[in-house]
Amino acid sequence: MPEFVDPTGRLMTSFLAAVAEFRADHDHPVPWFVDDVDPRALVDSAAFEAYTARVLGERNQSGVRPGFVPMTTLWWADGEHFLGRLAIRHRLTPALEKLGGHIGYDVRPGARRQGHATAMLAAALPIARSLGISPAALVMCDTTNTASQRVIEANGGQLLDVTGHKRRYQVPTTRS
Repeated sequence: MPEFVDPTGRLMTSFLAAVAEFRADHDHPVPWFVDDVDPRALVDSAAFEAYTARVLGERNQSGVRPGFVPMTTLWWADGEHFLGRLAIRHRLTPALEKLGGHIGYDVRPGARRQGHATAMLAAALPIARSLGISPAALVMCDTTNTASQRVIEANGGQLLDVTGHKRRYQVPTTRS
């Protein structure tokens, strides 16, 4: 049964296979987090451990790199199999209000169309609330991404507006 886990070296092999899948998928843009993996972490287990420590450190203001806000990154895994990742940004900047939102998620290409994105977003909403994101999280998707639109709406997302190439939704962090 898939569940969220903290980024961990235990999933290095599966995570790196997913990175290769994302890069080989020419039907979708490569997610930003793939290019954010430290290059040495792709070949060295100690560097991969340092990468996961950096990602975990981003939960606190002291671990945030310039241009970023604190965020909780979680990996969606089934045992030793990495299926996707989700990030919850603890606060929004004006730029994130327009193009990022509170929650972003990616499912590895080989695990798409199996309900993982819907389950990930559902599991993330109480975590977002515990981080003070209430009563709703801002979640967005490209106007052409109908799969993500369905995921957001299945989790109670209410369309706020369409700006440029983004659909912006408010998704309740608590269920009534």
